[in-house]
Amino acid sequence: MKLSVVIPVMNETENIRPLFEALSASLGSVDHEIILVDDGSTDGTIAAVEACAPAHSRLIVLNKNYGQTTAMAAGIEYAEGELIATMDGDLQNDPADIPMMMRYLEEQELDVVAGRRASRKDGMMLRKIPSAIANAMIRTLTDVHIRDYGCTLKVFRKDVAKNLGLYGELHRFIPVLVQLYGARMAEVDVRHHPRKYGRSKYGIGRTSKVLSDLLFMVFFQKYGQKPMHLFGTLGFISFFLGIAVNLYLLALKILGQEIGGRPLLSLGIIMTFIGIQLITTGFVAEFIMRTYYESQNKKPYIIRKIVDKP
Repeated sequence: MKLSVVIPVMNETENIRPLFEALSASLGSVDHEIILVDDGSTDGTIAAVEACAPAHSRLIVLNKNYGQTTAMAAGIEYAEGELIATMDGDLQNDPADIPMMMRYLEEQELDVVAGRRASRKDGMMLRKIPSAIANAMIRTLTDVHIRDYGCTLKVFRKDVAKNLGLYGELHRFIPVLVQLYGARMAEVDVRHHPRKYGRSKYGIGRTSKVLSDLLFMVFFQKYGQKPMHLFGTLGFISFFLGIAVNLYLLALKILGQEIGGRPLLSLGIIMTFIGIQLITTGFVAEFIMRTYYESQNKKPYIIRKIVDKP
């Protein structure tokens, strides 16, 4: 199998038939399989897939809505192709770009090719501007210079995709995970179409989630394997500053000055205890990190059923 196309879907009934038709027209000459992961749809999406699915396709039905990242991870887990492509199920990504991305990956001897929406067909205020701000923040804080972190259309080599460690809501940080893996990656322009059916599952409300995930991603990128370097450094700075303040106040006390009512005394004591807490947090984080890397791989989802079309 040359290619596996992994597509998370949720409440996309009207898009299913056009999606399969577009995939068939674009990938007719490629030995491929299609893996759709239903992420808790409450409409007729599952029935539409079962009715329209072509040969060499698979439907994975999750038992509830876990989110796009987990659905994508489930699809990648079951993918068998040498290359794995990911895309959205709303047809805003164009399957016709996948063969071009496959050729580029192989010609340039890359591990990942990420799509960059050259002419994005989304609203300016609620989609484009927040996305541009988020992309700039991620580039600055992670030093991974991809222009479009929000484009789901990507092509991976199988070993890279299966070792990304997708959890929570980290699908938008895949380029950072790719860098942590040590893979070679490039970005190419791809087409982007306006949504024809249904409505977007994302809006301005996800901004806080992106910021929270960004903080975690920066920590994981820089200190994921050495958390003591962060907590220990901050802890020792706070501890020694607290000790210095307390020694200064002790000298004043010896010289006969009253220090009991000085705010500086409280500051010195607080900084000393904060330093001790940060250092001990570093020890705990080190143990958690070792457990994370050495424990068994447990999947973060439950599959209700799998429907194969051989």
